[in-house]
Amino acid sequence: QVTATLVLLLSVLSLAAGGKLLVVPVDGSHWLSMREVLDSLKEKGHEIVVVAPEISLYIKPTKNFVTKMYPVPFTQEELDYTFWRTSQDVFAEGSFLERIVKTYEGVKNTSAMFLSTCTHLLYNKELVRYLEENKFDAVLTDPVLPCGQILAEHLSVPSVLFLQQIPCGLDFEATQCPNPPSYVPRVFTDLTDRMNFFQRVKNLIFDIPNYFLCDFVFQPYAKLASEFLQRDVTVLDLLRKASIWLMKLDFVLHYPRPLMPNMILVSGVNCAHKQLTQ
Repeated sequence: QVTATLVLLLSVLSLAAGGKLLVVPVDGSHWLSMREVLDSLKEKGHEIVVVAPEISLYIKPTKNFVTKMYPVPFTQEELDYTFWRTSQDVFAEGSFLERIVKTYEGVKNTSAMFLSTCTHLLYNKELVRYLEENKFDAVLTDPVLPCGQILAEHLSVPSVLFLQQIPCGLDFEATQCPNPPSYVPRVFTDLTDRMNFFQRVKNLIFDIPNYFLCDFVFQPYAKLASEFLQRDVTVLDLLRKASIWLMKLDFVLHYPRPLMPNMILVSGVNCAHKQLTQ
């Protein structure tokens, strides 16, 4: 009887140790760093379900977790070209205005494809019904595209955000994290956290286009979320409900910046685990 009781208790403890995690990833390099985290979670006994489009760069079925695929209205060739074109624009040189125009064009093309992917996920009734019935403990997602956060709200489960940064500084705003332009450098400025007066003015000016870019990128998701959830909601409303922000940042590689209690630095997941020579 004692042995049977111990076996029963150990079985219950092993079940309690693992949770059921729904993962809504973003393709490309975003997925590569997230996949390493999922492999570690699987080793710790967690049950992982990944939802992903049938057409993708790197998100493929694996034995480590369940993968639920859904159809999308574009081909592999179209996806490959869009990512290649975007990668070329990122490393292109030029004036600030030229870089802004190229960024705008690239964001326009990729945003249309990603929005289509999110729409086909949310309105896949069979897949959403499966997710509703499985009673997940949490949703792990990359908020650079808020589709996973929309699902978390629909399923009424906590969300864990895994990211480096979000366009327009929405991560600062959603977490109510201090983000003064006199201290925190903006994208494309090439500034550090130590700025003189004129650099601070430049930093403030560079922040202005973000407001227009942010509306262009995220407003369609706000409309999609409002239609799907059947109530008015903004992307900022969704992000504010995140429980934990896992930030792929490091003060050694970047610069010191304010953090909120639910923001945790996990930059080590970006590094290759190789044996270094002396």
